[in-house]
Amino acid sequence: MARRLIPTLNRVLVEKIIPPSKTTAGILLPEASTKLNSGKVISVGPGLRSSEGNTIPPAVKEGDTVLLPEYGGTQVKLGEKEYVLYRDEDILGTLHE
Repeated sequence: MARRLIPTLNRVLVEKIIPPSKTTAGILLPEASTKLNSGKVISVGPGLRSSEGNTIPPAVKEGDTVLLPEYGGTQVKLGEKEYVLYRDEDILGTLHE
């Protein structure tokens, strides 16, 4: 049975993207060149409530690829996979191809 985490308020559940450590030709890449703090949004909370009672939705949606801060977030383990829970305002931006 798979568990699904639905974040509360403006929190976003992200699965970090691990860059390849070697090229397709088998050349090992130095650790510094493979460091990119990005991840895929797995689940998004409903958003915050304004003082007027309106819901302010998060800026990202499920499936987005996002740029993450170097530090922060809360580590979450569901089954064998590890995720990180961030507040919407901590996410630096979305990445588009």
